[in-house]
Amino acid sequence: MERIYLDNNATTLADPKVKAAMEPYLCDRYGNPNSLHSFGTEVHPDLRTAMNRLYRGLNADDEDDILVTSCATESNNTVLKGVFFDLLRGGEKDHIITTSVEHPCVANTCRFLAGQGVKLTVLPVDKDACVSADAVREALTDRTALVSVMWANNETGVLFPVAEIARLCRERGVLFHTDAVQAIGKVPVDLRAVPVDFLSLSAHKFHGPKGVGALFVRRGLKLSPLLHGGEQMGGRRAGTLNVAGIVGMGLAMELAVDHLAFEDTEVRRLRDRLEDALLRIGDVLVVGRRELRVPNTVFISVRGVEGEALLWDLNKAGIAASTGSACASESLEANPVLKAIGAGPELAHTGIRLSLSRFTTEAEIDFTTKTFTEAVARLRAISASY
Repeated sequence: MERIYLDNNATTLADPKVKAAMEPYLCDRYGNPNSLHSFGTEVHPDLRTAMNRLYRGLNADDEDDILVTSCATESNNTVLKGVFFDLLRGGEKDHIITTSVEHPCVANTCRFLAGQGVKLTVLPVDKDACVSADAVREALTDRTALVSVMWANNETGVLFPVAEIARLCRERGVLFHTDAVQAIGKVPVDLRAVPVDFLSLSAHKFHGPKGVGALFVRRGLKLSPLLHGGEQMGGRRAGTLNVAGIVGMGLAMELAVDHLAFEDTEVRRLRDRLEDALLRIGDVLVVGRRELRVPNTVFISVRGVEGEALLWDLNKAGIAASTGSACASESLEANPVLKAIGAGPELAHTGIRLSLSRFTTEAEIDFTTKTFTEAVARLRAISASY
């Protein structure tokens, strides 16, 4: 049975070009780049090339810092806890603003900091699962140290007004952080045009390897490290560098930027084809207006059908999808996004996320449409609530 992968917001296939680029650094060019002998020094040019690809991909200034981390979870924790130690603990500022639909690594870290005495404002989302810059403006106080708002939501694909929020925070002298994990490779991310202070990303979300991510830090900003140890990354993030991962992430970034036009046309076309077909089922809700989302994502709630049951039918047919964030997949609680937009209890467990990539084909979309429609009919026929 052929398998179809429509869970690309959870993780992606490493591009074959990325895999090929990484292989020499596992067994042949394996030296520690901090060593002074030739095994170490011979990889320095390749690390520089990879890092330059990251800077170009984000259109970051050479004087800004891009720190290599293990993943976006580490990057997000580094920002939130670093700001806590630098500005919040015993300082004049004691307030953080975030949203009700952030990834668990932001939401749970913010809750942890609230337990340490930080005043936390969690902004609700509107019916389109978005937060406006006006909502952020109204929540700002003289004691606000940091605003953390994702660039694109991992479950719905909804894009947040990051540029407007970043400019607002800059005007008010408040630090701004964005988790851009779901934006990289789907929409342009230009850090000379959008004045964010901190930005997190993870390579495995844009056809790079797992286990490596990055944190952008605007030049001149202090940020206490999360990991103390050696002097790697200028003392900002200790630990032996993952050379193969960095090389893979750099190339994946370059390829992702090269494919942005393809994402906006072909991937969007396939997403819309899928979405149009699913809407014809009837009694369904797609969260977020199409024009407000990244091109690859459909988050759909099917009245009368439990998300887990529908997922089972899809998986049985070889189709990989999800009921939301992979980092919350073991939770049986109602979907937090559906709760956040005020969906009633009859919809709170019905969400399914389908996320495409540049490797998705039209034949896969058509088979998924047929399978999804048949599964809904079967499950509704035996549903006590429909």
